[in-house]
Amino acid sequence: MLFFLLIACNKDPVEETGLPAICSDGNQWAPGEQAFAEGTADWGLETLAPSGVRVSAVDFDGDGWADLAVRNNMGGGTDEAPQHWLMRNNQQGAFEDVSESSGVRGLSQGGATWVFGDVDNDGDLDLFIGVDNTSVSGANSQILLNNGDGTFAAGPSGDIALSGDRPYGAAFADVDMDGNLDLFVAQYGSAQDRLYQGDGTGSFTDKTSASGLTTQAWSSISVLNEGEAHSNAWAAAACDLNNDGLPELLASSYGRAPNHLWLNSGAAGSPRFANQSVASGYAYDERMDWSDNQSAMCWCELHPTDPNCEGVPGPTLIACSTDADAFRWDHTYDMEAFRLGGNSGGTTCGDVDNDGNVDLLTSEIVHWDVGASSDPSELLMNTGDPQVVFERPGRDAMGITRAYDIPDWNEGDITGGMLDFDGDGFLDVWIGSSDYAGTRGLLYHNAGDRTFQAVPVDQGIDHMRSHGSTVADFDHDGDLDMVVGHSRSRCDDDCYETGVVRLFINQSADMNSVSLRLEGADASNAAAIGARVEIETASTTQTRFVDGGHGQWGQQDDLTVFAGLGQDCTASVTVTWPNADRTQQTVELGAGYRYSLTQGGELQVLE
Repeated sequence: MLFFLLIACNKDPVEETGLPAICSDGNQWAPGEQAFAEGTADWGLETLAPSGVRVSAVDFDGDGWADLAVRNNMGGGTDEAPQHWLMRNNQQGAFEDVSESSGVRGLSQGGATWVFGDVDNDGDLDLFIGVDNTSVSGANSQILLNNGDGTFAAGPSGDIALSGDRPYGAAFADVDMDGNLDLFVAQYGSAQDRLYQGDGTGSFTDKTSASGLTTQAWSSISVLNEGEAHSNAWAAAACDLNNDGLPELLASSYGRAPNHLWLNSGAAGSPRFANQSVASGYAYDERMDWSDNQSAMCWCELHPTDPNCEGVPGPTLIACSTDADAFRWDHTYDMEAFRLGGNSGGTTCGDVDNDGNVDLLTSEIVHWDVGASSDPSELLMNTGDPQVVFERPGRDAMGITRAYDIPDWNEGDITGGMLDFDGDGFLDVWIGSSDYAGTRGLLYHNAGDRTFQAVPVDQGIDHMRSHGSTVADFDHDGDLDMVVGHSRSRCDDDCYETGVVRLFINQSADMNSVSLRLEGADASNAAAIGARVEIETASTTQTRFVDGGHGQWGQQDDLTVFAGLGQDCTASVTVTWPNADRTQQTVELGAGYRYSLTQGGELQVLE
């Protein structure tokens, strides 16, 4: 299908297809231009009323159109108040509720963590559902296999069904490059995160210890400071951070605990990881001065002879209390490195500066009274070091800032994302802030020089308490749309009447773009999860990859690779397939088309 009703420019035909590029002057957002408009009612979502705080865009039925999976916390719900939905894109500008007919709702067992991947390599997307069985009695995490006809069935039982399981994050990745998807599950509650090796049938075997991922219980401050204790994970991610073809594993930790980064050094069929959490700069930032923490100030005012209290000023924003329980400060260990990190909601991988190295966006909860030591949501820029090392330029330097109109502000950033919403060839940033008074989703435009500009709410996405998001070209018009979830936690007067997810349709005009749907073969997983895609135009080279899920409770964007081409009309696209040989394939694409490519096969134009 052609994306736009535009006249093809006089460009040379694209070699593989013989079709000329459908070209415009290109697009780049500027203040005053409308980026998105709400399409919730038009697409039937208000009537269908899927209410949730986690959303994923996946083509579960294989028709080439992104569908929508919605979840609302842990718990199975009731017939009158369901908690989980699967919404099929009907290709005509609306969604259909297939939660029951697909079998997903009946099989979900109250699991809120969902990630999709083709675990049996049969050409359709299967589903991992992670269940917190400390909260949902009698249920376990499981694999649902796609029957290929829009329905799912329970897959093989295996090691992923654990007692005391709290899988707050999950990601599919082929960590050992054997052609079968593996599963990384991050655990909340200071428990052992787990790696499960897939065999290509839907069965998985626990390879946590054998692969070197073992961590220790929370019993030693030094172990905690070094990021060697169990994570307190709220989210998982998997992406290749040093360009060697092997995906690293990440766990975002809540509760001022270190984030975990595992450097992949394995070989085909034999995963092996080393803990690079602190050395990479991902565990926590270098801001360790706790003396502006209001509770710490109070403590030192009341206990001036305690260690390190000399010279600490008195609090300026709160009144001190003699009741120790009133303090959000423990002078025994709150000065330690592991307690001076962040409350991490999730991590998104993407190359925001087009240097070929995957950067990270962290989403963090920060409260007004804790001071500068609490890690904020920010971009971690990949230095290209083979051992994986990040720099933190800081939000002020990069323009990812916000203003507060109340003194007791809270940043409830639990989810986030990256997308090129204006098609200029650079990934923009979305931060989903939720759960606290005055919070809303924040969209930042990438200026292309490692700086960003906030998109005003009335020109971008107007959504309060944004808890969960996903992006896809839902309407096949050649740009990325977004669905956003809504949290009604701690509601006062700034929540919507319901928690129905809302759809925002991209309004960008004159965009040059391409979309490429990949299918792995020849020892690559069929969904091509982990494939690296380099899009080279006359102006720039972008790097994208196929994501196997990330974020709290599983956040997932459409597996189709989207690339804005800016003012250019053609691109040379090199796919590095996710197999042990890192097989490469280069195709020439023209703007204005949707393409598919099977590994080793011919480029196809999709209708």
